[in-house]
Amino acid sequence: MPETNNAYRGNRPGESKWRGELYDIIFEAETPAGKYFDLLLIVSIILSVIVVMLDSIGSVRNSYGQVLHDLEWFFTIIFTIEYFLRLLCVRNRIKYAASPLGIVDLIAIIPTYMSLFLPGSQFLLVIRVLRVLRIFRVLKLVHYVSEAEMLARALRASRQKITVFLFTVLTLVIILGSLMYLIEGEENGFTSIPTSIFWAIVTLTTVGFGDIVPQTPLGRTLASVIMILGYSIIAVPTGIVTSEISFASMEERRRTEPQRICPECGNPEHDNDALFCKHCGTGIL
Repeated sequence: MPETNNAYRGNRPGESKWRGELYDIIFEAETPAGKYFDLLLIVSIILSVIVVMLDSIGSVRNSYGQVLHDLEWFFTIIFTIEYFLRLLCVRNRIKYAASPLGIVDLIAIIPTYMSLFLPGSQFLLVIRVLRVLRIFRVLKLVHYVSEAEMLARALRASRQKITVFLFTVLTLVIILGSLMYLIEGEENGFTSIPTSIFWAIVTLTTVGFGDIVPQTPLGRTLASVIMILGYSIIAVPTGIVTSEISFASMEERRRTEPQRICPECGNPEHDNDALFCKHCGTGIL
């Protein structure tokens, strides 16, 4: 998918040819050099995330702390060079830097450099928190998911339906939690309505922590109803997003596939195997 609308896409008078070649390598994944660049970058992202994960394990950090530190700086330098190369070969550098993908690229490298300006033991905990931000490097993989744009369109199209669904679920858990508070009471662990609502959310989503358990027959009956209701509710947002993805996929195919246009009325809405126009009946070549 396109990463920026104002990216460098060719040579204009006064512009260097090497910038166009660099753009083809970094942004055009269909070229051989672009494929190798993408493969190298994906491997680097995955390895850098693994380094961050290993560094969070105390025993591994104690044994290989210096190696992990060196690897961290190695990947940071690689991503820094990549970030500036992207800025170098796009026309509107500010727009790309402020774009979601540009911000993710920057977030991937900033924490390591920030740790240089926070020396001293009193800042170690802050540095540790900042190091967790490096896990956002995995978001850079969105550059290489061609369906990400279609998924984003489907989520945007579903937001109103999902909002209504979430409001309905919120209303439901408030009612069910309040009922459970009245049925069970404080003596059975349902000490307040918010606590009972928390139990209703946990039960409705089929998580089931087990920290609060209904004791009365009526409470257990209501809990059983909530559990069964949870299975049907979980499928609703999945169905909403799936239908929007299907619609977006159909629109994408319709946009990319060559259209069969009626020579008589000009209607372009025909199946690939259509022989006659669905509107005027004229034969389609």
